[in-house]
Amino acid sequence: MRVFTCTPVDFGGNANFFTRDSGLLCRGLQENGVESRAVMPGAPRPDDLTDLIRTDYANLESAAWWRSHQLDGVVLYAWGSPRFRNVAKAIHDAGCYLILNQDNSGPISPLAGLAPWARDQWALAGSGTTLKEKITGAVSILKGMTVGLAVTDPLRAAHLRQGDRIACVSPAAAAHYRKLCKWYGGDELVQKIRVLPHSVEAEFHDRGGDRKPSIVAVGRWDDEAQKRPGLLATTLSEVLLENHAVVATIAGRTTKQLIAWHRNLPHEVVARVRLAGPLSRAELVDLFARTQIFYSSSAFESFGIAAAEALCSGCSVVAENSGSMESFRWFVSAQSGNLANSPADHSRALLAELAAWQQCDRSAARISATWREQFHAKNVANRVIEMINSR
Repeated sequence: MRVFTCTPVDFGGNANFFTRDSGLLCRGLQENGVESRAVMPGAPRPDDLTDLIRTDYANLESAAWWRSHQLDGVVLYAWGSPRFRNVAKAIHDAGCYLILNQDNSGPISPLAGLAPWARDQWALAGSGTTLKEKITGAVSILKGMTVGLAVTDPLRAAHLRQGDRIACVSPAAAAHYRKLCKWYGGDELVQKIRVLPHSVEAEFHDRGGDRKPSIVAVGRWDDEAQKRPGLLATTLSEVLLENHAVVATIAGRTTKQLIAWHRNLPHEVVARVRLAGPLSRAELVDLFARTQIFYSSSAFESFGIAAAEALCSGCSVVAENSGSMESFRWFVSAQSGNLANSPADHSRALLAELAAWQQCDRSAARISATWREQFHAKNVANRVIEMINSR
């Protein structure tokens, strides 16, 4: 069997590319004995790996080019974007079984559900905490209700109709897409929808041993609107003052604001907080294997790959119960975490989760086993193989 993955954007093609998304799915397919390579446009780069095919973008829109590779299937990571509809059409016209990966939480149009979509647009704009964010959110909603419905949605529908399967990264995302596809193509299009989460590397798994009360947060902390480092700092301060046994690690590029917050923590707290900075994959694997709780202070996530990696490692997760964080409702569904009802409730949710670990209501081995079955690349790739074989 020959199955390629494709991202129609000129990203780097080095080893890091093959640790997630289309690159990691390619690896999972190879692990299952499938002949697989990843495809991207652009000129070759010195650090591109050999199982990456670089080609002119025009070839991605050529059915003849795709046909020349004699493929059984293609998994296209193109977000259902209208701008890539001709790529999807070329793969379809080449006779390849086409799986369209949708890397989003689902409410991408008012047709997917007006209220969830409007909340998502508001969150993406920064939740209206400043006048600029209020204006940005209002403009985004107005644009989606006009240009979006008149232009974007028909073009996205043309893209999605090319697929044999429409793969959504969570059950909640799939539910939104069912509403959307009902408008786009009726029951015939709805029947193409499947849940196919993002892949996680096999290195992320429970390694046994004792886990002391501990919290880890991973993020691009300079992205204040999405990652909310101010909320992270406030929440951790409250938790560390309440629970004197817990330690916390913050991984990712550290901002001046976080450094200042850390410096001004009370003496009895500061030693229990580590600003780790960016970590290598090996360091992250080791950190997750020793930690009880992965905490996300994010306002929105399309999926949450770092959280999925933590679950596979045996951590439970805490995040906000929000329509813009719907994957996390799935993540906590197997006695594997706890959700906060509002930003002000994050510390309570973390303290409750620490208590659950202390009371032996959480098992790292069980959490890891449950979510490795869902997320490890070999298992995700096997579902792709099953889809292709079922045609």
